[in-house]
Amino acid sequence: MNRAFVNEHDGDAEHALPAWPSDHPNYVTPHGMQQLRERLAAMQAQHDELATGEESDAPARQSARATLERELHYLNARAASAIEVDLSKQPRDRVAFGAIVTVDGGEGEQRWQIVGEDEADAEHGRVSYVSPLASALIGARVGDEVRWQRPAGDMTIEVVRIEYGNGAHR
Repeated sequence: MNRAFVNEHDGDAEHALPAWPSDHPNYVTPHGMQQLRERLAAMQAQHDELATGEESDAPARQSARATLERELHYLNARAASAIEVDLSKQPRDRVAFGAIVTVDGGEGEQRWQIVGEDEADAEHGRVSYVSPLASALIGARVGDEVRWQRPAGDMTIEVVRIEYGNGAHR
C-alpha cells in the first residue's frame, strides 16, 4: 500500500490534526488576518527555538515540535485560504460581513461584530458569519426586526445601529 494512505497514528488523538472549522469560505476581517499572521509568527518562533535547543530532553522536545508542526501546518493552511474582506467596501445601509451591529431584544442593547470563523469569540462580542445570529442579521437594515433562532428559543431583535469600525451609519 502507498505510504500516503497509511495513518501511522490511528486512534492517537495527540497526533491528530486540528479539525477544520467548516466547509465555508474562510472570510477574515483585516484585524483577523493580522491576528492570524501574529499567531503564525509566534508559533514559528517557538518551533525554531525548539529546533535549536539542548538535546538532553529530546523525547519531550520532539513531541513539542511535532505538536507545533501540526499547528503550523493548520495555521498556514488557514492563512493561505483566508479571504480578507475590505470593510470600507461593505454596504453602509445594511448588515454585512465585518459589521458591528447594535441590537435590542427588549432587554437592553447588545453589540456584535460579524467576523470569520477563526475570529469568533462570543464572550467579546464577535460572532461567526455562519452563526444563527449573523445569519439572522445579514442583510438587515436599521429599524428591521429579525428572528434569531436560538437553542433556548427564537427571539425577535431589532437592528438599532450598523457600524464598520469608522462610525455609525444610520
